[in-house]
Amino acid sequence: MNRSRAEKTLQRCGGGAAFLLSASLFVFAALASWSAVAGASPVTGRSASTADHSRFPELQGPFKSGEEVTEACLQCHTEAAKQVMATRHWTWDYVHPKTGQRLGKKHMINGFCVGVATNEAYCTSCHAGYGWKDASFDFSSEKNVDCLVCHDTTGTYKKPSGLAGHPAYVRTEYPPGSGKFFEPVDLAFVAKHVGEPKRDNCGSCHYYGGGADGVKHGDLDSSLNAPSRELDVHMAKDGLNFTCTTCHETQQHVVPGSRVAMTAVDAHPPQMRGKEEGRNPATCQSCHGDHPHPGGTGGLLGAVSKADQLNAHTRTLACQTCHIPAFARGGVPTKMQWDYSTAGQLDEKGKPIVRTDASGHVIYDSRKGDFVLGENVIPEYRWFDGTVSYTLPHDRIDPSKPVPINVYHGTPGARDSRIWPVKVFHGNQPYDKVNQTLLIPHLAIPDETAYWYNFDWEKALRAGAEGGGPPYSGSFGFVRTEMLWPITHMVAPKEKALACADCHKEGGRLGGVPGVWLPGQDRHPLLERIGFGLAGFTFVGVLGHAALRFAVRKKRKAK
Repeated sequence: MNRSRAEKTLQRCGGGAAFLLSASLFVFAALASWSAVAGASPVTGRSASTADHSRFPELQGPFKSGEEVTEACLQCHTEAAKQVMATRHWTWDYVHPKTGQRLGKKHMINGFCVGVATNEAYCTSCHAGYGWKDASFDFSSEKNVDCLVCHDTTGTYKKPSGLAGHPAYVRTEYPPGSGKFFEPVDLAFVAKHVGEPKRDNCGSCHYYGGGADGVKHGDLDSSLNAPSRELDVHMAKDGLNFTCTTCHETQQHVVPGSRVAMTAVDAHPPQMRGKEEGRNPATCQSCHGDHPHPGGTGGLLGAVSKADQLNAHTRTLACQTCHIPAFARGGVPTKMQWDYSTAGQLDEKGKPIVRTDASGHVIYDSRKGDFVLGENVIPEYRWFDGTVSYTLPHDRIDPSKPVPINVYHGTPGARDSRIWPVKVFHGNQPYDKVNQTLLIPHLAIPDETAYWYNFDWEKALRAGAEGGGPPYSGSFGFVRTEMLWPITHMVAPKEKALACADCHKEGGRLGGVPGVWLPGQDRHPLLERIGFGLAGFTFVGVLGHAALRFAVRKKRKAK
């Protein structure tokens, strides 16, 4: 165990295993003196790697392609590609064990760029591989695995949209004729400076999904690269300074935590980091346990502390419900609505239009339509047991009402469900009027059928169908959609968590959530009459008792 690992363990176990802390400090002191000898930095406390990649002959280059870099990496890391190829980061394919649905990015529909079919070369800039431009991509080729996208430490490795997961190898204009150029990446320089994944490695995809910073999630954007403590108490440098992999602790390149296979309830004590227990290490409870508020008495001898009251709430509420009071708090707005039905407006010269708000954020784009943005957004709340079902491309829909792209399942009050905060995203996107299905248009690859370049829905929808999307009857319209996104990042400090009055008042946070009755928010006439009646009887009794004592005392004085 090296020093950084010890530090991570201390950080992760602090709240939930205080009895271990003193013992760990002794171990840590010993490890600190050892690590100084081993080459750890005395300033940062981070241990030095046992391998200096800049000295490896295999990595000196030059390299003509990312595949050549991967082949060099695999000479030492012989099993790495096989491990990556077994993950959803590679396959974009997942069969949900409860619902039986075939999920993963290559099968699903969303309200943003809609779907992958025919748009692969654009979408796969966020794939952990090289060359996925159409259905012919070879998922079995180890050299197609991209090592650098997760392990670059230079900040110079970029995979522009449209290049099928490749970086630019020469100065490249894209789209052709746009006047926008991507400069080539020095692959040898990057390969010689690889290391553990950092926030911006993960964020290069997860921050920018949906086409721009902060678009999709609401709780994931570039503000988390250097957040204040107010924004995220775990990731702030003056907080715990976590990276993504501190929680999403990876084994054999499998990254735990996924919106298609979530852990909504983890009613267990904290787990020791590094000990494989078959649990998701990315839950709040994996560190804090299911009784996270210290100072509880457990109701001993009838005493109930504030900590006991808060810990009782964990049987109903996800930790995130109280500890993430709002999302998109870091200065990066998130998209709350996207209306494709208004796309296609051109100026007097027949050129596309882009409109911005007073802060310079895009609120209309001819390619995509109108947007509604949000900052410091209060979440909505849903009962959730971790199971999510999706409307898939061949599923029939009811266009007379908003179509739920996904549904969070959960039973009010059930032991396997908790009330979770969510972002509710509203779309307006193409559907087939005859087949009653959502459609996947060809959007992003510059050719005569791509909507972003020809503004012709008919051609774009037909090309999408012919390229692997759902069938297109020739008759289309636009239908309102809703999509839920779990809110689990941007954890505020405890002093900024929700207070009692945020929920226990008229119009409180949880108003409208089924199966919830909150004193201060909800009213029950019969119970109120009983309560006021009891209070009245008590008051009368006190007055009667006082009057009787006064009369007796006066009588005694008279004697």
